[in-house]
Amino acid sequence: MTTAAIIVAAGRGTRAGGDQPKQWQPLAGRRVIDWTLAAFEAVDDIARIVLVLHPDDMARYPPRDRITTVAGGALRAESVRNGLESLTETDVTNVLIHDVARCCTKSAYISYVLYELQNAPAVAPALPVTDALWQGHDGYVSGTQDRSGLYRAQTPQAFDFQSILQAHRAHSGEALDDVEVARAAGIDVKIIDGDESNLKITHPSDFSRAEKILKEQMDIRVGSGLDVHRFGPGDHVMLCGVAIPHSRGLQGHSDADVGMHALTDAIYGGLAMGDIGRHFPPSDPQWKGAESHIFLRHAVEMAGENGFVINNMDVTLICEHPKITPHAPAMRQALSGITGVDIERVSVKATTSERLGFTGREEGIAAQALVTLVKT
Repeated sequence: MTTAAIIVAAGRGTRAGGDQPKQWQPLAGRRVIDWTLAAFEAVDDIARIVLVLHPDDMARYPPRDRITTVAGGALRAESVRNGLESLTETDVTNVLIHDVARCCTKSAYISYVLYELQNAPAVAPALPVTDALWQGHDGYVSGTQDRSGLYRAQTPQAFDFQSILQAHRAHSGEALDDVEVARAAGIDVKIIDGDESNLKITHPSDFSRAEKILKEQMDIRVGSGLDVHRFGPGDHVMLCGVAIPHSRGLQGHSDADVGMHALTDAIYGGLAMGDIGRHFPPSDPQWKGAESHIFLRHAVEMAGENGFVINNMDVTLICEHPKITPHAPAMRQALSGITGVDIERVSVKATTSERLGFTGREEGIAAQALVTLVKT
């Protein structure tokens, strides 16, 4: 089975206030949309993520890794259908459909929804209504409503892909959610336990509630790395994935990319998983001359396997020569491409040691790195 997720983010969300749609508004240090996507990216069982955006927002989230983007329609049901249609030429068998405004959804909960789908054609999380329900007229209570059998619907809702695709193709007009579309097509939808913290941002006050939930569940770690390589024969140095012409090269068991090594160790450090030497022993001949992106990518994968995303990376190169600043943009681009971290969250800078020490004597280059890891 192959699972895809469709994140519906094409709405304007005017009730939430603010000067831009709610999915793009800041929340606990990130945007609402970033929290939502991070939760789904951390689930290994999800092979593809389709982000459905308003046509005016397509440039605001460039596709990357498992994430593709599709323009939405005027109605939510149209947006979901566009997302489903984009998957018709793939091997997807199951699909999760989720509202981007439910940014407090946990990765473990998404996995629970997928587990429940194994035994039903469709599943949807919901919470039973426990409060008394009134009917009102002109600001006064005009009656009561029996709450028996009533539920508050949540997402992600999960379906057999072909079934919900055909249901959406047959549906016209708007629908409150995809359960309504499924039931109109005769699909039985199993109710599964919802999560009280899985709130949907609708009104301005919801932002503070969501921030409180996210901060309570956040596991934030900082890792640091330090590496040094000496100069030797050569005509270039590899620094942060970029080959820079130089009168000498850096010496090491691998390609001696001191910047990438420091960054890799920083990620391992944040995970409390040792250093490069533990994972790629220099005594092992298969790593002789290896390109350092192999090490860095492994560290990133280890972070993902342990439920972390890299929030930002900061590398400082310490040397007299070569000059780093002209190459820093290319280095940021290279590191972003290897790690999947948005380039706006990747920093590469340089300093000298004022002609002091081994770097001042131009005997080698040192690098230090810091990363922030956030549990999703």
